[in-house]
Amino acid sequence: MLRKGQQQTPDDVMKPEEEIKDPFFFEFLNLKDEYSESDLEAALIAKLETFLLELGGDFTFVGRQRRLRVGNAWYKIDLLFFHRRLRCLVIIDLKLDELSHADAGQMHLYLNYAREHWMVEGENPPVGLILCAEKDSAVAHYALEGLPNKVLAAEYRTVLPKEPVLVAEIEKTIHAIETRRAGNPKATRTKRR
Repeated sequence: MLRKGQQQTPDDVMKPEEEIKDPFFFEFLNLKDEYSESDLEAALIAKLETFLLELGGDFTFVGRQRRLRVGNAWYKIDLLFFHRRLRCLVIIDLKLDELSHADAGQMHLYLNYAREHWMVEGENPPVGLILCAEKDSAVAHYALEGLPNKVLAAEYRTVLPKEPVLVAEIEKTIHAIETRRAGNPKATRTKRR
């Protein structure tokens, strides 16, 4: 019985979509109307503890501006984290603009490199998270769907939304949790929001 209980079931497997929320709220950065990607990154690092709380409790910081060489070109990964429950590296790419298909391709390159050179035994394949100011759902669907690597796109906000938007989001999350529990009464995990 103990051996059987130690074996993972499909319900035990954590999915990146369940552990990485969308959108993120970075109002704690106090950024002005105009800022650059390096300003955003520097502010996140300066407020790392608060940023980690916004990401979720299982993220651990690995580094920033991690350099990698592919062919004759050098690239820099904005932020690198490890997620304890997913047991994988999480590469974060910061974008000031709307998500584009080129962002997905760039992240795919980073993930292939990380899988080949940075993964250690026992880890799951790395996950990419593109944090962008805007995300068109159709572009995200066609740019990210079907990739062999797991790439997610999430929006970030530098100010909290108005109260009606927050209330609607809370109600939507409660409904999703109730629907999930109704479909799987044994499910005890809930999507973090």
